[in-house]
Amino acid sequence: MTTSATSTSTSTVCQVHPLVLLSVSDHHARAVKGSKKRVVGCLLGQDNGSVINVANSFAVPFEEDEKDPKTWFLDHDFIEGMMEMFKKVNAREKLIGFYHSGPSLRASDLEINELFKKWSNRPVMVVINAGGGEDDVNKDQGEIPAEAYVQIEEVREDGSPPAKTFLHIPSQIVAEESEEIGVEHLLRDVRPTNTANANISLLGGETLTTRVSALLGALRGLTNRLSTISKYLDDVQSGKLRTNHSILYDLQEIVSLLPSGADDSTEDMLKAVSREGNDGHVVLYLSSLIRAVIKLHDLVDNKLTNSRAELGLPEISKESKDKEEQKSSDSKETKDAKQDDKK
Repeated sequence: MTTSATSTSTSTVCQVHPLVLLSVSDHHARAVKGSKKRVVGCLLGQDNGSVINVANSFAVPFEEDEKDPKTWFLDHDFIEGMMEMFKKVNAREKLIGFYHSGPSLRASDLEINELFKKWSNRPVMVVINAGGGEDDVNKDQGEIPAEAYVQIEEVREDGSPPAKTFLHIPSQIVAEESEEIGVEHLLRDVRPTNTANANISLLGGETLTTRVSALLGALRGLTNRLSTISKYLDDVQSGKLRTNHSILYDLQEIVSLLPSGADDSTEDMLKAVSREGNDGHVVLYLSSLIRAVIKLHDLVDNKLTNSRAELGLPEISKESKDKEEQKSSDSKETKDAKQDDKK
């Protein structure tokens, strides 16, 4: 094997988002569920050399002869049309490879990979086992059903011409907070409750369902304890139970920690609660404003990026954008200072 192939295997990582897994599973269920056929689609994202980020995907019309694996059809025009539409939505997501539902490599994968070099210099192939049948070897092991490969040229020891083959690269599931919440919501009814990993989220922490269940359990426990205290006091007052001064002292200490409800302090307490609520609402209001400004900035930035891509102009690097923003900010401060001097 060549030195470049070894470097690729040790330094390149393929990150797959849950949205891609759900899309491929839905594509497989709608198109070929119950048969031995596979589905093929395109992968969108970014490839910076060391990390291949697979953030989105779309299905592609694909047919192949089960008896002759070298006979297959892939709709080129459909891919071109979808790429143009995705470019208008998010120009940052490039076509970086393709997927198929496996469950293993096929003889025609190399030919399909050569086709995708038309749109990507180093297309990545991700085999996502969406069938869930007997060939799903990862299901019982709790591993992700995705295997990533890149094409390399393998040098043979006998001096013959190098042969093209696939090199397996590490793959992992990554998710943003919004994606994790969505996946947890979808899996709330199918999550296994008898396994050690049942309460572990995609990002390694507790799941949203686990946190909410813990809060509900705490509230139920508090309600039960308050009911027990109320019943005890009623029984003591009616004479069913003897008075225990130690318990009453503890209850008096708990009650003394609560805000006073006397008439002279009710108004002050209401003002304090209202002030605290207003402070919280102000923070939420400012957060919403900041979020809206950031979204508008991203929208304008995406529009400019799409316009430059349609005109064939190179993308503006992040360093250049930062310099332009800093220059604009400095010029604005200078202008404001001159106006203050005139006043």
